[in-house]
Amino acid sequence: MLHTLLLPRCLSASAGSALAAALATTAAAAVALTMVATPAAAASRVKDIVDIQNVRTNQLVGYGLVVGLPGTGDRTNNAPFTEETLQAMLERMGVNVRDAKMKPANVAAVSVTATMPPFARAGSTIDVQVSAIGDATSLQGGTLLVSSLRALDGAIYAVAQGPVAVSGFKAQGAGASVSRGVSTSARIAGGAIVEREVPYALRSATSLKLALKNPDFTTARHIAAVINGRFAGTAHILDPGTVEIAAAGGFAGDVVDLLGEIENLPVDVDQPARIVINEASGTVVMSADVRISPVAIAQGGLTITVSETPVASQPAPLSQGQTAVLPRTRIGVDDGGGASLAIVQGASLQSLVAGLNTLGVSPRDLITILQTVKSAGALQAEISVQ
Repeated sequence: MLHTLLLPRCLSASAGSALAAALATTAAAAVALTMVATPAAAASRVKDIVDIQNVRTNQLVGYGLVVGLPGTGDRTNNAPFTEETLQAMLERMGVNVRDAKMKPANVAAVSVTATMPPFARAGSTIDVQVSAIGDATSLQGGTLLVSSLRALDGAIYAVAQGPVAVSGFKAQGAGASVSRGVSTSARIAGGAIVEREVPYALRSATSLKLALKNPDFTTARHIAAVINGRFAGTAHILDPGTVEIAAAGGFAGDVVDLLGEIENLPVDVDQPARIVINEASGTVVMSADVRISPVAIAQGGLTITVSETPVASQPAPLSQGQTAVLPRTRIGVDDGGGASLAIVQGASLQSLVAGLNTLGVSPRDLITILQTVKSAGALQAEISVQ
């Protein structure tokens, strides 16, 4: 693959304009590059672009057993911890099975995870995710036995139990198998009951910090201006990612009341020019402020095909020879019919998309072109590769 960048100084203004116009009208747009039209200055609510200090979720994790599986559970030879867990559970219930040889195929050891939302109260329910740890082939039809969920401090915050719901399935026979989705991961809606609350006295706070999900000086200034426009002197910018609010003289109430008043205020969100590239799927996403200085791009494709067609060589009749396999290799080279040259520049996202489409390249080639243009200093945007 060859990508050549030429500065537009080699072309006159009239010649460059003529070449760009000719390419724009005659080249086929083979790239699946589409501009999604959005309002130029879409306003968002304060609650959608900030997080509140110390108001966050908490991760919980536990270990348990899923029983009632139709022969798709763990094999105790490969997962001895499943048998040990089952024996310990039965002994706690008064059943002595230490000397018994247990090989249940309807039991699977699983990890149980959950996200505890902020301000969750004792007795409320949360969803849990159940995932097989051993070599179980499916959790379909199983039931999770009571399992404690702990946080990093070691304390139990919730208890989970209930029938699991699996979105995928797997079936196999002697000569064929079929599967869809993941059958070793399941979910229990409302399967855990909160037993302990995370204490946080929000109403007693004299001030709170709003943390921007995407730190930006301009957006932080807009948030502070909108809040102060409604309640003067209540918001102050600490840094691009933090705006501090306090119930000042312009507001009669505490910070909880202030949050309720300001969270629905519209704010114009600004964002830096950014291109997000997912090389695994070949997806390219550009923000509205991406710009490209005038550059000439020559792009050509090189495809090399190697095919093997071995043949069998038989010995002569009544001879002592043996049948041998002889290699036959064919190699083909396709340079794509030469490189295409196009002048690309973008004063707006629409003109940039139109210019890149004139190249007629695949999305994966477009990723390489954008990275090369960035190296040439002609791309005024940040590139984020996932």
